Amino acid sequence: MGRSEATSSAATTGVPGGGNGLAHGLERFRAVRRELEAAVLPLATSLDGRRFTYQASLHGLALQLGGYVVVEHGGEQRLGQVLELEPAQASAAELDLPGEGEDGVALRAGVTMRFARGSGALLEGEDTPFHDATVRPATPGEVRAWSRRSPRRTASLEIGELALSSGVPCELDAGGFDRHTFLCGQSGSGKSYALGVILERLLMETDLRIVILDPNSDFVRLSHVRAGADAGAADRYREAARTVAVHSGRHEGERRLRIRFSEIDPAAQAALLRLDPIEDCEAHAELVELLDGGGVPTLAAMEASARPGARQLALRARNLGLERMGVWAGEQSGSTLQAIHEPAARTVVVGLGTLATQEEQALTAGAVLAALWRRREDRNPVLVVIDEAHNVCPAVPQDPLTALATSHAIRIAAEGRKFGLYLLASTQRPQKVHENVISQCDNLVLMRLNSAADSAFVQSVFSFVPPRLVAQAASFRLGEALVVGKISPNPALVRFGARVAEEGGSDVPATWAAATG
Repeated sequence: MGRSEATSSAATTGVPGGGNGLAHGLERFRAVRRELEAAVLPLATSLDGRRFTYQASLHGLALQLGGYVVVEHGGEQRLGQVLELEPAQASAAELDLPGEGEDGVALRAGVTMRFARGSGALLEGEDTPFHDATVRPATPGEVRAWSRRSPRRTASLEIGELALSSGVPCELDAGGFDRHTFLCGQSGSGKSYALGVILERLLMETDLRIVILDPNSDFVRLSHVRAGADAGAADRYREAARTVAVHSGRHEGERRLRIRFSEIDPAAQAALLRLDPIEDCEAHAELVELLDGGGVPTLAAMEASARPGARQLALRARNLGLERMGVWAGEQSGSTLQAIHEPAARTVVVGLGTLATQEEQALTAGAVLAALWRRREDRNPVLVVIDEAHNVCPAVPQDPLTALATSHAIRIAAEGRKFGLYLLASTQRPQKVHENVISQCDNLVLMRLNSAADSAFVQSVFSFVPPRLVAQAASFRLGEALVVGKISPNPALVRFGARVAEEGGSDVPATWAAATG
């Protein structure tokens, strides 16, 4: 108890400071305050019938931030959701609470009461104002009934259950993926697992084509059903997974990750040769002239050329070790950049993590994004998934190839939607992804973030999300997330369900930590 509280108690009871009288006064004061705080009724008010404010007692508080409530007024019940919840205080005199006897009235006048207050959104019902409506937590059955009443214009993707309504499925609006999506969560939050759940549901429930840039090889097993998967879901998934093509640097034959020098744009060719159009103007001009001559000359042809500039380019390429890069198609027919446009391969996983060097990964990521952009006029809807986006399109690119990949991602983020190119960027480092990519995202899937700086950054970019829901991410458990945007018009706290496919990049088992002896 603070000094002001003790002084208030002594003053209102007329007991001099010190001794048993003061102790009795303090006990009486606390009892009265608790009685008044417990008597605060859970009441709600709405001025527009769409949003409401409320008060409730802190004693036995049943309302939860992000949880669902039933608002009852005039015999009508409406489902709502708590979007703000915070402690508040006011004097009993301000609240005009009744008292018993002169002593009770005097004592109440000096009490500072603590209670809960906040605001929320009404999810159904007429847009009519109300005052002093009762508010209580909604039962899972009531939330489930509301969910079934909600109109559906596209397929629903059941990704798990609502975290605050046990047993109630959380369903995303599949049509909402025609907006860019940002998924973030720190290492160990379940981010890659959650992304896998979303992709599996899209495969089973929609016809949307998907291209995945996979720097950590988390999805190279996307076509394989895991042991122990639900039998019904496994059968459906096997059928959908037939259209999954995984291109890996470790494969041979048609699924080997490979590109051709002629398929990458001139800017990438120059960047690969580390040619600056100003500082290396002569060598750059030589490259342009060779390319304008038709075809792509081989190193051997350039070395045998009578042109000194061509021989210099060949020497530069050999010194950089470009011919030793494992990503080149060589004598093999076809390429990964052709495969991403083939109708038979509805989902293409580009296993960037199977390439030997960061240079090859940056080159391939940029080439895939550029190839998708070149075919934009086809207007074939494609979900472009960039996992570990802080590596593909970082806030500050460190080399020319990564800078090119970043510029392609920014262009797709800014203009891709009108051509059917939809982004899904995933990362554990939100501040490390280029802001011009994140700022174009209308959907957010937020998993655990302990960093206050990361949380503040996400809150600033996604200002339409209630701030206290974003701040709650620090307390999320493994596999829990906040989902909001067109894929979930009402913010949903979700617990992701089980995957159907095998994980490709799960953690190394910590068997080394087991006790010995």
